[in-house]
Amino acid sequence: MIREIVVYPDKRLKQQSRHVTQFDEELHTLLDDMNETMIAKNGIGLAAIQVGVPLRALLINLPDEEGVQHPENLIEVINPVIVDRRGSTIYTEGCLSVPEYYDDVERAEWVKVEFQDRHGEKQTVETDGLLAIAFQHEMDHLDGHLFIEKLSFLKRKKFEKEWKKKLKELREKKR
Repeated sequence: MIREIVVYPDKRLKQQSRHVTQFDEELHTLLDDMNETMIAKNGIGLAAIQVGVPLRALLINLPDEEGVQHPENLIEVINPVIVDRRGSTIYTEGCLSVPEYYDDVERAEWVKVEFQDRHGEKQTVETDGLLAIAFQHEMDHLDGHLFIEKLSFLKRKKFEKEWKKKLKELREKKR
């Protein structure tokens, strides 16, 4: 089932997500729905809070060179923790909760993440590049943060002004 994406400035996006303790059918349904939603909205990652569920669960599926997201590349991440990070890189990020807005964000270049899969089995990933960026971006959501918070003061002010105008236009279209 495709779920509705929670869009900034919805206060739910500021919530701290709770640890997952039940690796049951309810969690599996949530993960399946999140995957369907992420693909339908052309995202490469999605945190549970972005569909209104404050649990420490996220998905990442990076597309191949042709832009295709293969089901076997889907990473389901429960209760993640970054245990090591190195370097620094700047990448232009976007977010399904901040549609059609992109900006440069500085993050660690390499990360080591420990997490559980949908069955509660422990996993570890060491990665760099876009996958490292995606892990950091989605994990920020679990702590109630959005990538726009990493922008400079001036960029953030410009974003807020443009965003208010955009939201007003969207509301007028819905009438």
